[in-house]
Amino acid sequence: MLQLIQKIPEGYSEGIYNTKKYSITKESFNDGRSYKIYGKELRGNDFISLNYYITKHNEHLKPCEMPEQKVIHFLEHIQILY
Repeated sequence: MLQLIQKIPEGYSEGIYNTKKYSITKESFNDGRSYKIYGKELRGNDFISLNYYITKHNEHLKPCEMPEQKVIHFLEHIQILY
């Protein structure tokens, strides 16, 4: 999961997901041990929101008010526009 999160650039970016354009904001905290990602469909109502934590023994994906599978699918399929 960390590899998928790391492919998204820090700060603001845009990407294509399910043929729709999204704005994406990624912030990292605690020397890269926690992340916050928020994606918003630019011409619609869909959004993705998650926190990701790395501890000594585990990694934890915490979706915000949505199913974990939706967040995973987004991370696996978002195409970042550079």
